[in-house]
Amino acid sequence: MDNRETTCSGPAVALAFLGGAMAGMVAGLLLAPKPGEETRRALKGYGRKAEEEVLEKAKEARAALDRAIERGEHFLAEKTTDVEAAVKAGGESLKEKNRQML
Repeated sequence: MDNRETTCSGPAVALAFLGGAMAGMVAGLLLAPKPGEETRRALKGYGRKAEEEVLEKAKEARAALDRAIERGEHFLAEKTTDVEAAVKAGGESLKEKNRQML
């Protein structure tokens, strides 16, 4: 058995959402016994609702991306400080060894 964990990327989820929305609209058109004008109004409403949901998900994704960038910048700053301290300590150690050899 394969125990790999699978995850979906953000774009894949958005594409699946849009595909599902389109399939639902097509099914609604084919199965709805409403007159044309009423169907068009309903489609406009569904379209507006889908647009609002996509915009909301995009805002959430942007906020998550901003948080990830902020965490990355913080991590990078910490590691830069650690590397600078290690380089300085290594330089001091080399100077001390050179003094001892002389």
